[in-house]
Amino acid sequence: MRLYHSRIRVNLPIRSWLSGLGKRTFHPLRLPHNLAGLVVLGFLLAGCSPPRATQAMITVLVAVDGQESTIQLAAGSNVQQALQAAGLSLGPLDRVEPQAFTLLGDGAQVRVIRVREEFSVVEEVIPFERQVLQTESLPDQSSLLVQSGENGVQEITYRMVFEDDVEVSRRAVKSAIVKEPQAEVLMVGIRAAHTPVGIPGKLVYLSGSNAWMMEQSTANRRALVTTGDLDGRVLALSDDGNWLLYTRRSEAEEQINALWVADLSVDPVREIDLKVPNIVQFADWLPGSNSKIVFSTVEPRSAAPGWQANNDLYALSFSPSGWTSNWESKPVLEANSGGVYGWWGMNFMWGPDGELLAYARPDGIGLLSFADGILSGLMDVTPLQTGGDWAWVPGLTWGPDGNTLYTVQHATPEVSPIFNLAAIPLSGGAPVELVPQAGMFAYPSASPEQESETGESAYQVAYLQAIFPTQSDTSRYRLVIMDRDGSNPQVLFPQQGEQGLDPQQPAWSPGIMPEGGYAVAVLYKGDLWLVNTTTGLAQQITGDGLISKLTWK
Repeated sequence: MRLYHSRIRVNLPIRSWLSGLGKRTFHPLRLPHNLAGLVVLGFLLAGCSPPRATQAMITVLVAVDGQESTIQLAAGSNVQQALQAAGLSLGPLDRVEPQAFTLLGDGAQVRVIRVREEFSVVEEVIPFERQVLQTESLPDQSSLLVQSGENGVQEITYRMVFEDDVEVSRRAVKSAIVKEPQAEVLMVGIRAAHTPVGIPGKLVYLSGSNAWMMEQSTANRRALVTTGDLDGRVLALSDDGNWLLYTRRSEAEEQINALWVADLSVDPVREIDLKVPNIVQFADWLPGSNSKIVFSTVEPRSAAPGWQANNDLYALSFSPSGWTSNWESKPVLEANSGGVYGWWGMNFMWGPDGELLAYARPDGIGLLSFADGILSGLMDVTPLQTGGDWAWVPGLTWGPDGNTLYTVQHATPEVSPIFNLAAIPLSGGAPVELVPQAGMFAYPSASPEQESETGESAYQVAYLQAIFPTQSDTSRYRLVIMDRDGSNPQVLFPQQGEQGLDPQQPAWSPGIMPEGGYAVAVLYKGDLWLVNTTTGLAQQITGDGLISKLTWK
């Protein structure tokens, strides 16, 4: 048999036979002799075709979990098919080299890397800071440790990644402060640069979150409470000047601060924890008492401003031994909404007779009867739409004769920048505008009762006048005094062209100054100043810039 380009060369007799097929008749079941030969020839030709090729195989080495195995795969397989053939599955973090879609050749190696993660929480120390504050309240070069330093603690969460049980990375993914560090505060005395001034009564002030007192002279300074945590929410002297009411920041959970009293008649001062938490807006002594106080509470909140006011009022009695009455059982004023923007809270101020308290809230001024807890509105106030997380509450003061309240009116609409100083006659009648456009933080403060030149009882009112009245929310102010009817206004301090005062309540001296006349105490650039309302002389009393609040009785 010979093949030429897939053509079959057939002998001539067969060709002749094929050409004569049409001329012959066959029996259906009988093949002609020559046709049988042709069939045999076909089988012989088929046996001469080339054999079909089988699919090629490759050998792959798979390494996993510290072991190696060899598998056979069809050529053209990829890594994923190799893993399937080896009966292997990957965890959510596992990875493979080379990548799963990579085609493999003979002798290729596939490595499965087992990956896992672990989280570890580690406590780390936050070192405390050391602060040295210079103060004129101490003798020159002497020192006082007013607050011990304490390290803080923070928890750091680390994410660790292991590949085949070998750590390959460690990264901090979360940090939380468990305990804030407390700075060590050391006060160092410096020589007073200002001439001492004689003063009536007791002037108590906060310096660096500690309470100090001046008595008889501004050179005579005494440390009262040096815990370094007074927050300035409350600072009030009893009428006899022997007890101090104040608030201290609290470390307890769900507490903003706590109410304390200190007995100033002993040395060293004895402090008493009244166990009253969360006092933000108001606390004061019952007039004429040094063992009973009244206060309003709030509920702490995580959202700004940090509290929800209860707009309540409670009374508490205590003894020098530390006993306190059960104040929660019988409120003077039940908790209430407090009107528009009542979440901020109400302010209160005792009247001279000790029977009525004036209240101020964002939408009105009124009176509270201490005996029966009844509220009586006196003047509606247009609530200020601040657009922030704070609410405006009008400043308030009583005339010393108990016949008049001085406060601030807000013009309509709610976004109006106009705030006028007004007087509310308690004998009846509408409020009287005394000072137009005084500013939202005018904070009127009435003087003690004085005898006029005609022998009549009289008094003056100090207030703050905004330098930019239509921008009084951000403006600084000047100290002004006027007669009780708004006449004879005089700008006292600071002088024209000098930086103005920050908003604050001016404090009158409880008596006449040694040089004559009454004085008004104000804070200016962090220092205490006394301004004589008769002579107009302003004297700087401190120079360390640490003063934050004061009270004078």
